[in-house]
Amino acid sequence: MTTNILLVGVGGQGTILMSKVLSAGLAQLGYDFKMSEIHGMSQRGGTVTTQIRYGDKVYAPNIGQQEADVIVSFEKVEALRALPFLKKGGIMLTDTHEIYSMPVLTGKAEYPSNALEALAETVENLTVVRAREKAMELGNVRVQNICLLGALVNVLKLDAVDWKTLLASFVPEKALAVNQQAFEAGCAMVK
Repeated sequence: MTTNILLVGVGGQGTILMSKVLSAGLAQLGYDFKMSEIHGMSQRGGTVTTQIRYGDKVYAPNIGQQEADVIVSFEKVEALRALPFLKKGGIMLTDTHEIYSMPVLTGKAEYPSNALEALAETVENLTVVRAREKAMELGNVRVQNICLLGALVNVLKLDAVDWKTLLASFVPEKALAVNQQAFEAGCAMVK
């Protein structure tokens, strides 16, 4: 059996780092996995998408529409955009954070104020994770991604990895403690 995970966010939110840490953990668990990154205009605040597939044997990284078992969204409009990829009965974890695109900032478009309501009407297994808020409470907004990683690890029951030690391979020592706290906080948010 293969599990399909789609991570969606905006450039600068740490989507790629989260996918690398997750992939390293999956490798430690002995899974075969494939990962694919799509950066778009990420350096200009555009969408960043990572597809991760893992299981006994995985042949390709691509996730088609209605194939994602889990979608993790760093921003609620990105969650709406990713919705066609979620399989029936799939799980969606989304942050409540809002990032305004250039058309919204220039007044040419309107940010959908009902994004969470629209998701709640459509997604059976929706969990709202206030990861950015928790990251700000911890004093470092950049750990939003690791907070979401903790939530995902808990949902997928991938706790046989020492994730806090694994984080040391990916984040600078000066940021390790806050990343470990963010991971724990994310796990606690979805119990």
